[in-house]
Amino acid sequence: MKIIENYSRLKLLLIALVGAVIITYPNIICIPWELTVLHESQYFSMWMFLGIRYIFYSVLLWLLLYQNLTKMKTVELKTRFIRTFLIVVPAYLIYLCISKWYGPKFDFFSTITCQFLVMAAISILSGHLSMLYIRQRKNEQVIEQLKIDNLQSRCDALANQINPHFFFNSLNGIAALIRKKNDENTLAYVDKLSDVFRYILRSDKRGLVSLEEELNFIHAFRYMLEVRFANKLLFDIVIDQRKMNLKIPVLSLLPLIDNIIMHNRIDSDHNMMIKIYMNSHDELIVSNPIYPKLTLPDTNGTGLKNLSNRFQLMLNKQIRIEDNEETFSVYLPLN
Repeated sequence: MKIIENYSRLKLLLIALVGAVIITYPNIICIPWELTVLHESQYFSMWMFLGIRYIFYSVLLWLLLYQNLTKMKTVELKTRFIRTFLIVVPAYLIYLCISKWYGPKFDFFSTITCQFLVMAAISILSGHLSMLYIRQRKNEQVIEQLKIDNLQSRCDALANQINPHFFFNSLNGIAALIRKKNDENTLAYVDKLSDVFRYILRSDKRGLVSLEEELNFIHAFRYMLEVRFANKLLFDIVIDQRKMNLKIPVLSLLPLIDNIIMHNRIDSDHNMMIKIYMNSHDELIVSNPIYPKLTLPDTNGTGLKNLSNRFQLMLNKQIRIEDNEETFSVYLPLN
């Protein structure tokens, strides 16, 4: 398979030269018999036509292999069969004309037909197996890339949330509730914090989750953010209950919310309303007003790119981003 995987014109020519020897083998083994029935004056013509036959078969086999291995990028046998025989049939007719006028009279029609069919079969089968092999390799690469991206996504989620800054904000929220002596809200905050950690830590075993599960996680995370920003950050989530079973890559909404918090001012003068809703195309839309920070945030900008790669690999769909300088919206296609 290495030759097919790394095929080139020269390699295909070498294969064609060897293949032509095999295909003309019936003619080669008949040479002793032909020498006994031919006059000595016909020997030169016999050898010349044998050479012409070999060159013709080599060129044709090279052309068929080249077309099937490099030009035809389909695994559909019907298409490959038709395209191959569009080359074989004219070549076959040309060869019959040459054979009729210059070839030996005992050049059997059945042998010629069989040889052309063998060349067609070899080229079709080689091309088909090559494309199956290449497709299998691509699928393996996609699976490996998906594993890498999922791992990267989990690492990003943990790095963004389970770090000293996150703990600091979480503890500040708890401390603020304790100072207010609001035991009920404090317990609720701790419960939500526990739900957030549980969902993040379990995400490494999951690829796709239902929209309902992802939104339940956001509801827990939302409570903590609303406490942290003293209700200056609010959520408006409107989703049809009938759409809750649609699938979405796990932890898809977390990087979007992190992105909003990281790039926008959220204060008394800039109340942030994050809207999460669906359109008629089964796209989940996360939208927010734009209040850019006075200083650029320290970020590597991989969050949205990572999310886009995950959707492409897991759902074979692309996310869309719209930025009209007043509102920033991300469209997530669901499955």
